[in-house]
Amino acid sequence: MSTSVREFKMPDVGEGLTEAEILKWYVQPGDTVTDGQVVCEVETAKAAVELPIPYDGVVRALHFPEGTTVDVGTSIIAVDVAGGAPAVEDAAPAAEAPAAAPAGAEEAKPQGRQPVLVGYGVVESSTRRRPRKGAAAPAAAEAPAAPAPAPAPAPVAVNGHGATAGVPGAPERPLAKPPVRKLAKDLGVDLWAVRPTGPDGIITRADVQAAAAAAVPEVQAPEPVAEAPQAVRAAAPVTAAPVAPAAGARETRIPVKGVRKATAQAMVGSAFTAPHVTEFVTVDVTRTMKLVQELKQDPDLAGVRVNPLLLVAKALLVAIRRNPGINASWDEANQEIVEKHYVNLGIAAATPRGLIVPNIKDAHAKTLPELAASLGELVATAREGRTAPADMQGGTVTITNVGVFGVDTGTPILNPGEAAILAFGAVKPQPWVHKGKVKPRQVTTLALSFDHRLVDGELGSKVLADVAAVLEHPKRLITWA
Repeated sequence: MSTSVREFKMPDVGEGLTEAEILKWYVQPGDTVTDGQVVCEVETAKAAVELPIPYDGVVRALHFPEGTTVDVGTSIIAVDVAGGAPAVEDAAPAAEAPAAAPAGAEEAKPQGRQPVLVGYGVVESSTRRRPRKGAAAPAAAEAPAAPAPAPAPAPVAVNGHGATAGVPGAPERPLAKPPVRKLAKDLGVDLWAVRPTGPDGIITRADVQAAAAAAVPEVQAPEPVAEAPQAVRAAAPVTAAPVAPAAGARETRIPVKGVRKATAQAMVGSAFTAPHVTEFVTVDVTRTMKLVQELKQDPDLAGVRVNPLLLVAKALLVAIRRNPGINASWDEANQEIVEKHYVNLGIAAATPRGLIVPNIKDAHAKTLPELAASLGELVATAREGRTAPADMQGGTVTITNVGVFGVDTGTPILNPGEAAILAFGAVKPQPWVHKGKVKPRQVTTLALSFDHRLVDGELGSKVLADVAAVLEHPKRLITWA
């Protein structure tokens, strides 16, 4: 391959993502691209993201079709930075073998397909992936006639302890502290392959980072099986719209991937890690609903959306200011409660790709007009599927508005890493005792779930009561601010 051809690898567009699905290509072989030009849209476990190319040149090849899930670090597009036009036979060129690859590695690659390369993302394992059931493999990705032997593995025997993993007399496992083990896992580093420099043969963070930096990408040899070994798996259709079942079908199977898969894993982890407690309160929000109508006419709020959720958010921020212990997280590794002095307010949003929870950064410092603008932008971006991964990281507390579906309330599951989540139910006219008489009033039910490891019943009750009090008498937004 010409030295002028640059391979652009699938980046880790979020924090610790390992793969992404190519939703749409915006360029084709032969197109001229410039540095910063968006060439494709991909969907990660968190959001849909547009990828800009970091080169000027001419597209030589697109290595994977739309609808394909690709590992982070795998080349997805080749660009001739010298500006040469692509040849027909270069429609899907193979990647150059690393300089350190042993002889025979070139033959080990499937022709017309990129090998799996360890890129600059976090990869937990190097498992081989296969096309999903029912999806045809690309024609260019045919397996070679005979598999070539894989490169000889680098010696990882000693680890500085005078014994080899799996050999009698070897230590049970390399010596390293828990944070160092976690770092090694995140970077995909085998601790048995790390030479320790710490006292008494202990592996340090620097040792792990040096091992990760020195890792040489290896070309995976294809296994002698009937199907073509691939570095990708073909995905289900890109659209999230439900597929009409075939006539007479009794079941429909929908692959779990992307945002839905990440949400499922996060919710299971949260539900079985944090001990949840949920408390409820029913409150008269008639005055709040009147205030919403007044604010819609306020010139200072012209151009932004004003709704009951805005005042619920403001009420929760007031309650957090009065009860800061609710805005915290549990650090299991260090056995500490981390109290946050800022509020990144998460808003659960239902999108065609599944539930996401983007958050408003430093919501505690925003005025009501600023909060309204941020809330409107957050919701619009989420509905368009354009929420950036950074906008879904670092949340401290969450609101889920189940009332928009006509639901009275629920028992929400905590967003991982947070101590509380508030569910806002539907606002409905109900008979209510007001000033000694039964009158029709606007009523809603709030539910607060919290992590009982760091939030006891008293604190949780105070927060919920404060939110209810503000919504019942919105003037407290001024007196308690």
